[in-house]
Amino acid sequence: MRILTVCLGNICRSPYAACVLAQDGGAAVRARSAGLIDMWVGMPAHPNMIAVAADRGYDLSAHRAVQVRPGLMEWADVVLAMDRAVLTELRRLTDKATAHKLALFLDDRDVLDPYGGDDEAFTACAATIEEGAPRHLP
Repeated sequence: MRILTVCLGNICRSPYAACVLAQDGGAAVRARSAGLIDMWVGMPAHPNMIAVAADRGYDLSAHRAVQVRPGLMEWADVVLAMDRAVLTELRRLTDKATAHKLALFLDDRDVLDPYGGDDEAFTACAATIEEGAPRHLP
């Protein structure tokens, strides 16, 4: 299974979600992440997210932000938006071949963006992602 997670900048939520899905899914899952905007392309994950990930047994140290592009959406079996605003924008970027792949990471709510928040915001974000990840694993 190939999963693409997408958030705004690809430095907090989507890289952590992809890491959790890949690690917890084992050999059955390949996960990548991307962001809608190009502001942080090539940059590592947010330092607070790297620290929270490490505390929780995940390694984001090699992550570098990328912007979502058609080839990534074509690669994926499913494209998971981290919030409704991202999902709305992804719908504008898709074509008939990829539109059916789009879904919200959490079926009924957004994963709140911790960017600009304190350590507790990053920890809460990580916990929410870990809680939602099993629904996407085989």
